Amino acid sequence: MENALRHIRGIADYQFGQGVGAKLFPDNVELVYSPATKRIRFINLNGKRLATLRPTDSFLSLSVTAARFLSENVASLHCFVTVRNDVAKFVADGGDVFAAHVVKVDGEVCAKDEVIAVDEDKRVLAVGRAMLSGAEMLAFKVGVAVKVRHGSGKS
Repeated sequence: MENALRHIRGIADYQFGQGVGAKLFPDNVELVYSPATKRIRFINLNGKRLATLRPTDSFLSLSVTAARFLSENVASLHCFVTVRNDVAKFVADGGDVFAAHVVKVDGEVCAKDEVIAVDEDKRVLAVGRAMLSGAEMLAFKVGVAVKVRHGSGKS
């Protein structure tokens, strides 16, 4: 368990920034293993999913619960995409973020990165995967900027 916890914390640190893994995954997280591969599949805390370890690239896919925790507790996180308030409900309901609706994005965001979509008031709307780099999201006026996986259900 200790090696597995160190492993997922290391992935979180690499993916989201130094120190994020220890904050996001405390010692009492539950690791759920795939019965077929015997590899870590899900990371839960108090019965709620925090993240999924993707088998295709071994990176983490965040849940909305984890995104909220990170937005409230980690100041140096660089994975936010801010969308206009007038489309916040659409995104919170699971709709994709279009480039035309992006008002701000962290400069370090690259295509295929795990990102957190927030409204202009910094409320978490959704989690998903960036389809464009941060610079492209701001430059383009058409196309999907973030493929939303889970919406928060409220804006």
